Amino acid sequence: MKYQLFSDSCVDIPHSLAVELELEVLPLKVTVKGKEYANYLDFREIEPKVFYDLLREQNTASTAQLNPNDFVESFTPFLEKGYDILHLSFSSALSGSYNSSLIAKKELEEKYPERKIEIIDTLAASMGQGLLVTLAAREKQNGKSLEDLKNYVIDLRLRISHLFTVSDLGHLRRGGRLSASSMVLGNLLNIKPLLHVNDLGQLKVYEKSRGRFKSLNSLVHRMEETIDKENCKLIYISHGDCLEDAIYVRDLVKDKLGFKDDQFLINPIGPVIGAHSGVNTLAIFYIGNERETK
Repeated sequence: MKYQLFSDSCVDIPHSLAVELELEVLPLKVTVKGKEYANYLDFREIEPKVFYDLLREQNTASTAQLNPNDFVESFTPFLEKGYDILHLSFSSALSGSYNSSLIAKKELEEKYPERKIEIIDTLAASMGQGLLVTLAAREKQNGKSLEDLKNYVIDLRLRISHLFTVSDLGHLRRGGRLSASSMVLGNLLNIKPLLHVNDLGQLKVYEKSRGRFKSLNSLVHRMEETIDKENCKLIYISHGDCLEDAIYVRDLVKDKLGFKDDQFLINPIGPVIGAHSGVNTLAIFYIGNERETK
């Protein structure tokens, strides 16, 4: 039975890759300086450089989750053509979009009872979600059935490792992940938190480092400790308008772990994720051991 693979723009992969993977992508939205933009992967409404320059000018940004009607409008044309649906959603711990997709699923199953609609919470974010979706899409192109692909994603999702470091502690403070006193002290001492996504899909601080390059080195050290070298063939790196740092991390991973250039994908963090992570965020994603619970 034919089916269509969906995800949302929090995958943060290049538009060209989404096209290659035959992936349908629903854009979340970001508002900055009073104007709302859809976060398309081709950045047709706002470029990452423009967005991050607005943040540098001390503008704050807010985001909007997908609503049920967004899913209904996107899924319906495929259902009417006889396709089943598999949607891989941004972590439910970080957005209400997953719950919106469940509401849409219930509505559409009543209208199209002969069709199958499967929704999976990836428990992932940014290019961690993007890596999982990439691997899933390639399995689909290799002929995996919807049910087999669903099981593949569920089995793999908690092995997609996410490691982040941020530059501006204010974004973590506004997101409720850091106290005001910790933010002030951290900025004074040039402390950079290192974060990961746990097995509940939540973003958590696991370590603190003093200074930018020490934090980047610590990310790679953590990766060395947790990577599944035998099964990890792709490494994704996303950045909040700090390409030089992304290249530095890529080269350090190549030196430490022996990966080749064609095993990496570097891409900007899109405006929706960037609204919460801020300028100069650097993140690395790979297949690792099972995530920690904390």
